[in-house]
Amino acid sequence: MTGCTAVGAGAGERPERASSSAVVASGAATADGVALPPEGARFDYQLGGASPVPDGATVVARDSTDDPAEGAYGICYVNGFQTQPGVEWPNELLVRTADGEPLVDPGWPDEHLFDLSTEANRQAVAERQASTIDGCASSGYQAVEFDNLDSWTRSDGAFGEDDAVAFATLLVARAHAAGLATAQKNTADLGARGRDEVGYDFAVTEECDRYDECDAFTDVYGGLVFDVEYTDDLRGSVAEVCARVGELDPAPSTIVRDHDLVPADDPAHVYKAC
Repeated sequence: MTGCTAVGAGAGERPERASSSAVVASGAATADGVALPPEGARFDYQLGGASPVPDGATVVARDSTDDPAEGAYGICYVNGFQTQPGVEWPNELLVRTADGEPLVDPGWPDEHLFDLSTEANRQAVAERQASTIDGCASSGYQAVEFDNLDSWTRSDGAFGEDDAVAFATLLVARAHAAGLATAQKNTADLGARGRDEVGYDFAVTEECDRYDECDAFTDVYGGLVFDVEYTDDLRGSVAEVCARVGELDPAPSTIVRDHDLVPADDPAHVYKAC
């Protein structure tokens, strides 16, 4: 499933911000020296707009255009494998249809797929994304999640899994160089390749309970899996969702949110932590 709920900045369009000075809880450090989130920590997924940090939460994901939450381990959302709405990219870096038009994501028709079929394209896209990655670091985030890792499944055969893995490796290396941990976003079919080949440090998932694939992530990342389920597509009640994920060992840190991830001052806002 794709999770492009928020509209983020394109490469080079992110404003400069001062880094947060708040003390942030984190877990262990990787061999690269980047700080991991605490295992099993309660979190919130705030891509639809910033909200106060929920009671007990110590990890918060926000869009790259928002500041990180003060006092929480911050995960910076970046649309790594597709364009953001309204952001122009060179035609040669986009998958084209037979009619020469940019190929759109069927679920997000204002997003175009990057053409990752060649090393030259992968390097060019990664270079343009570097400014957004650096912006996440300079704003005080501790980690970054690159969305739409599975875009090859929607590319009409323009490129494949190996191309996506090669590109993801470039993004992860750039993030690590900036001092950021990296999260694999969804894509259970990748198995251990995300950790072992790409170098992802943990996972952010959407609806792993809904699709009965949470253990595919915990088998790879242990207790460093942060899952969001959506109120309009639950597999049973909230209590049943929490009971199922709680039976896993280790269990993913799981929350239930409204599908649009609206801020806490919106009447449609829902937040429940398992």
